[in-house]
Amino acid sequence: MADLTAQALLDLPQEEMAKAVSALSQPQLDAAKTWKFWQRGDQCEPAGDWRVWLVMAGRGYGKTRMGAEWAREKAENEAGVRIALIGATMGEARSVMVEGESGLLSLEHAATPEWKSSLGQLKWPNGSVATLYSAAEPEGLRGPQHDYAWADEIAKWTNGDVAWDNLMLGLR
Repeated sequence: MADLTAQALLDLPQEEMAKAVSALSQPQLDAAKTWKFWQRGDQCEPAGDWRVWLVMAGRGYGKTRMGAEWAREKAENEAGVRIALIGATMGEARSVMVEGESGLLSLEHAATPEWKSSLGQLKWPNGSVATLYSAAEPEGLRGPQHDYAWADEIAKWTNGDVAWDNLMLGLR
């Protein structure tokens, strides 16, 4: 199986699945520990040229894991990128997006970022930086420029319109 995924295995009849699993090579077993193996097709970044990717889904869908994996991939694969991480409050951004069970610090990294909690920043060895912001303080988004942004739970942002506008102005 060239593009082995959990979904590809689940789509096989039970006997074929058992045979395929028992024939997995060590590299395939190692790959089975990655997000790319486990993510569902509807959790993949959209193809094409897009500016906003909205994921509207219920509890347990994997939205936080999707956002964290997407931000990690951008930070690791594009040296020197600046990523805004915006939550409803600074505490929520930190506790969910960075330190949470599906947050950025919980992921396997090619090169683990340094978490500078006093600055609200994750710094990767390649120069990429992810900075936390609170939508409750939208002026904090006024001025800084970012290549990418991960905005969490925008429906509960108290100053949502202003925070979103400031974020969009700073995306390059």
